[in-house]
Amino acid sequence: MAERLLPVYQDLHRNPELSFQEHRTAGLVAGALRELGCEVHEGVGRTGVVGVLRSGDGPTVLLRADMDALPVREQTGLPYASEARGIDPDGNDVPVMHACGHDMHVTALLGAAELLGELRDTWRGTVVLVFQPAEENGGGAQVMVDDGLFDLVPRPDIVLGQHVMPLPTGFVGAASGPAFAATDELDITMFGRGGHGSQPESTIDPVVMAAATVMRLQTVVSREVAGRETAVVTVGQLQAGTKNNVIPDEARLGLNIRSYDRYVRDRVVSAVRRVVNAEAEASGAERVPEISERDSFPVLINDPDCTARTLSGLREVFGQDAVRDIPPVMGSEDVGNLGTAVGAPVVYWLLGGADPALFEGVTVTGALPAHVPSNHSPYFAPVPDPTLRVGITALTTAAREWLDVADATEGEK
Repeated sequence: MAERLLPVYQDLHRNPELSFQEHRTAGLVAGALRELGCEVHEGVGRTGVVGVLRSGDGPTVLLRADMDALPVREQTGLPYASEARGIDPDGNDVPVMHACGHDMHVTALLGAAELLGELRDTWRGTVVLVFQPAEENGGGAQVMVDDGLFDLVPRPDIVLGQHVMPLPTGFVGAASGPAFAATDELDITMFGRGGHGSQPESTIDPVVMAAATVMRLQTVVSREVAGRETAVVTVGQLQAGTKNNVIPDEARLGLNIRSYDRYVRDRVVSAVRRVVNAEAEASGAERVPEISERDSFPVLINDPDCTARTLSGLREVFGQDAVRDIPPVMGSEDVGNLGTAVGAPVVYWLLGGADPALFEGVTVTGALPAHVPSNHSPYFAPVPDPTLRVGITALTTAAREWLDVADATEGEK
């Protein structure tokens, strides 16, 4: 099955779409689900697609895959590399790439849907297949919920999903409890007074103001967060000016904040605001900065008991060494909103997608080797085989762990 779905994966990789623009992807998914005999709902949360597989009375299991890509110019050199472009939320023409592996997520869930359909006489219950838009920057899970997702499909007893990562292919792992960090994004505009580059004394330079702010922000975590606590502050965007000899009127910063504890989160956000305003005042700015909140995801919590049960089922298939308990990661995920909306537990695991040869001499849970591209890198590209096969099997196995499966078929998991 994985070999047959490889062209689908390559097609999705070649034709990525930005958040809430996944029209082609959604059409492909909806068509495939109909061919499998699923009940299909389109346009849920703008571009989301949901399929339902039923096999009598029993538990309801939700399997989720995200569909959107990133504004990244691909540099993998693959024969199916993306050359696509799109328009970002700010109206900019940008390159687009599946730099986070969502094309692998979609293909693996389509494979699991097909396999679960073929095995329908061996399980009882309902499988809800959620193909979610806008995980990257639009909070697509909550948008689907707000658009009436659970008025259209049965409410799940458990929410399951996976994310491909730069770990050796064949590896599956999950953290119990807090597993993915909360994220907050801030857009900041700092205002100066522009003028000629040869007369800085007649200006208030927002470039210098912004540069000082970026450096000062580096002390928020190192000096205001305890060593036993965890937080990350990243300035991912710094934009100012249009010409070398012109001091501009303003500078823009884009910040990303990660945390696991609400108290730490509030303290860090407060410190960021204080630093930004203080640096503007120190520079003599005549207008206070504008600080606006953008995307925000809560901490993703894997239910401990459900995680243990799910990993136990995966170990039966993949073996003890291939399935690990791992520490939390600082990445963020909105899949937890699907569980929170209905009070269902969540289990979300990591799926290895990199060539194992790249990890020789490196422990699986250690620091990522410098030569292994990470998610969001222009060089990130999972090894299709066996990553796709493992992804299909993992989703199918986890679903069957929570469906009613007859004793006679238990060994087929």
